[in-house]
Parts: sequence; structure tokens; C-alpha cells
Amino acid sequence: MKRLYIGSMSPFSGKSLFTLGLGLLLKEMGYRVGYIKPIGNEPLQINSKVVDGDAQFFKDVLELEEPIEVISPFVESLDVLNRTLSGKVRSVDRKVLKAINSMKGYDILLIAGTRDIFEGSLYGINGIRIIRDVDARAVLVERWDNEDTIDDICAAKDILEGRLHGVVFNHVRDEAMDFVKKRVIPYLKRKGIEVFGLIPFDRVLGSITVRALADVLGGRVLCAEEGLDRLVENFSVGAMDVNNALRYFRATPNKAVITGAHRSDIQLAALETSTRCIILTGGLLPNDVIIGKARLKGIPIISVKEDTFTVVDKIEKVMGKFRIREEEKIKRAVDVVRSNVNIKKLTQI
Repeated sequence: MKRLYIGSMSPFSGKSLFTLGLGLLLKEMGYRVGYIKPIGNEPLQINSKVVDGDAQFFKDVLELEEPIEVISPFVESLDVLNRTLSGKVRSVDRKVLKAINSMKGYDILLIAGTRDIFEGSLYGINGIRIIRDVDARAVLVERWDNEDTIDDICAAKDILEGRLHGVVFNHVRDEAMDFVKKRVIPYLKRKGIEVFGLIPFDRVLGSITVRALADVLGGRVLCAEEGLDRLVENFSVGAMDVNNALRYFRATPNKAVITGAHRSDIQLAALETSTRCIILTGGLLPNDVIIGKARLKGIPIISVKEDTFTVVDKIEKVMGKFRIREEEKIKRAVDVVRSNVNIKKLTQI
């Protein structure tokens, strides 16, 4: 049985969507396909059990026979975090690895990664450990942004020590496609890194309205309500210095910028670029200059109470639901993988 760990080096890369399309396409091709999400981050209570919502969705769509507690052996939550920090929860690595090793009888087992390959270290298990201990090969799904994406992939190759099977670039925009094909892929091949596909940005799969985003975050819209029906296609976390932020923002169109209310420099940089909305974390309000400029440009500012990490976590969970849990998007996911990924190469392990 081949084990493929579908991971990434950063959140919002489209792993769930790719995994869904790949799994259904492989089934269509006659493969026996299994799925497991070792580290869940979307708690869902079914009877008396807490499992991962994505795992339950994949169990249903892929028609898996294993009990949900096998497909979703461990789920992160605030309660689990607090108990772990208090020393009341031991390392969960044995439980997770046992669940993966119990999945038998498949041609290919898809192992779903978390936000990045490091997540879970707090609990004694992460993507790197899983890949190594169950003898899996990693397929990284990376959203193409800029040269930082190449940096991340090269770092992953070193970290995974020969277990990086290859890469799929996702959300590649038209203006970047030629550069990635002619410059980036040849470079990675020279470094011994296989690229299995380039998935173009797809508006059907890759966006959410500002209004829906505000609703799911429980945010307060401070201005520019006329911009609530525009589509958000990208997300940027404004935690860097303003010069780097401005460079990154200019390269990222139609985005939502997530930053603290105290970072007026980041907010101004966002307002000078192609931004759909600004999400201010921590429950504080921006100054009047920011509000005035945002109102003038028609860019909604949304204030939320949670910290940046919590907001990013919530958005990632919600985007997974918005992007893949609709019939139209399920079919589209299969078509996108079929048209843009070299399945023959990907399955040669």
C-alpha cells in the first residue's frame, strides 16, 4: 500500500480541495483509496465522540468503512490545549500512529496534513514525524505567491530527508503561470524536486464574499458596507514589517488582510493595494484616519475579538467548508485535478 501525506508549508494552500479531487479521481480510475486525518482541528461532536469535521466529510464522500474514530484519531481543541499545557494529556503519538497503521487493504492511503508540517508538535506528533514513522511520501500543495514559496519547498526537502515525493502548485494566476513553468519548475527539477502539476486559480473554488467572511467570524463591520459582496480570493497576515508587507500586498490581489488594530502602518499599506477587506483582531478599533481612508476607497474594515492566530484558524476551517462541501465544487475539484495534475507520475512511488 502506498501512503501519501498531503501537506504544505503554510495555511490556505488548498490541501483539502486537492485531496478531495485526488481521492475521487483515483477511485474513478479503479484504485482502492483510503483517507485519514491524524491531527484534526475542526471539532465535531457525533454522539459522545469528538471527531474532525473534515474527516467525517471525507468518510462520507469516499465511502470509507472504518469507524470515524480511526479516520480521526485526535482532534485539537481549546480544552485539549489547556489540559496538555497543564500536563494532563500525554503525548498522542502512539494513538495517531496506531490509527494510521490500522488502515489496510487500500492501494493508496491519503494522509491529510494540517496547516503546515510542524503543527501538532505540542502534542508530540507532527507531519514530519508521521511521514517518517509510517514510511509515507509527502506531496506538498503550495499556493504560488512569490520566491518565498520556492524557499519553503527547498526547506521542506531538507527537513523531510528524502521523503518529499513532489509538489503541486495551487492558485497559480495567469500572470505568474509562464514564470513558474519556465523558471521555477526547471530550477526545482535541478534540485531534485518533482512538480506534479500547476493548478490555476479557480474563482468557483477559491473565493468567499466579504459578507460571508464577516458572518462566520462574528465580526463588526466598521465601514464601507457597499463592499461586502465583493469576492475575497486571497488572505494575508500582516505581521511583518511594513516594507515587506507592502511588497507582499502588491503581489497578492483581491485579498483580506488580517492584522492587529494597533498596526496602522500595515492597514495603510493594505489600503494602497488590491484589498477586499481588512480584518482587525483583538477587538480594538482603528484610528479615524484609517476609517476615513477605507470608507473613501470602499474597503470594509471588520473588527473581531479574537487574536490573529484564532482568526486564521477559524478562516481556514470555514474556507474548507465553503470550498469543498457543495456538490458543484466537489465535481469541480475532480475536474481541476484531472486537468492539471500528472496522476501517473504522482502515483509512482
